[in-house]
Amino acid sequence: MPILKIEGLTTYYKTLRGYVKAAEDIDFELEKGNAIGLAGESGCGKTTVALSILKILPSNGEIVKGKVLFKEKDVLALNESEFREKIRWKGISIVFQGAMNALNPVYTIKDQIVEAITTHEGKVSKKEATERAQKLFELVGLEPSRLGNYPHEYSGGMRQRALIAMSLACNPEVVITDEPGTALDVIIAAQVFKLMKELKDKLNLAMIMITHDLSIIAELCESCLIMYAGKGVELADTVSVFKKPLHPYTQGLIDAFPSIKSEKKKLISIPGLPPNLLDPPLGCRFNTRCKYAMAICKTETPEFKQISKGHYVACHLY
Repeated sequence: MPILKIEGLTTYYKTLRGYVKAAEDIDFELEKGNAIGLAGESGCGKTTVALSILKILPSNGEIVKGKVLFKEKDVLALNESEFREKIRWKGISIVFQGAMNALNPVYTIKDQIVEAITTHEGKVSKKEATERAQKLFELVGLEPSRLGNYPHEYSGGMRQRALIAMSLACNPEVVITDEPGTALDVIIAAQVFKLMKELKDKLNLAMIMITHDLSIIAELCESCLIMYAGKGVELADTVSVFKKPLHPYTQGLIDAFPSIKSEKKKLISIPGLPPNLLDPPLGCRFNTRCKYAMAICKTETPEFKQISKGHYVACHLY
């Protein structure tokens, strides 16, 4: 039984020029102890999906339809106080992109972690919350004596580890990570990703990993959802996505990714640009960039359907 199931999740942003169709009809499942990667170009809706799951969209964001089933219960039906008390941070938490922007610069790290614990678990004393914060620091490989420091006194890698510790403050069962390697050099990023894999296995966490880096998904995730222009275009286990990609967009992403093992070859980029989601094209949203585009691709939206066991794709070729 999946711990998290997303059904038809659709989120728009209201602007002066109309509605931006940021995420439409997103579907996927997540088992406890597993990780799913959300991949695609910037602006494809990955972060919007994460913010919708946690109901922390900006003021102009609106969940138009869909369900977020956490332990078989649609949590989107909860009011804000119920969601905050029962789901946010306790059941589902997030590691935001850009640790320096996610942490409050005028509060110590200890104050921020303690506040998260006492806010969402009202009966916990400050002393107990501080002790938990110390254990969390040890868990993510930070010295507890550094708890009293401010964010600017940490290196980039330390700030990212502190954010991960904060996301685990209330013992969630699902953790969403949004580009956790942003602004980190490759050595520190590798350490952060190794830590996340260790925590996932040790704590039996379910994870949603949002990233541009397909190698991270290959290394850490059991399944993968490829997104394009607000739509899910391919969903399968990670091995199938990499070895037998079906959607032309998925094939393009993999062709554009360098390999350190095979012979050197010129990378093939995807021509063109993603569409304007204020007024997306009719039919398949990838049709303007697809080398296999047919007449039907420009008029009818392809159904997101199962081609083989657990392998879904939205493409008229199938």
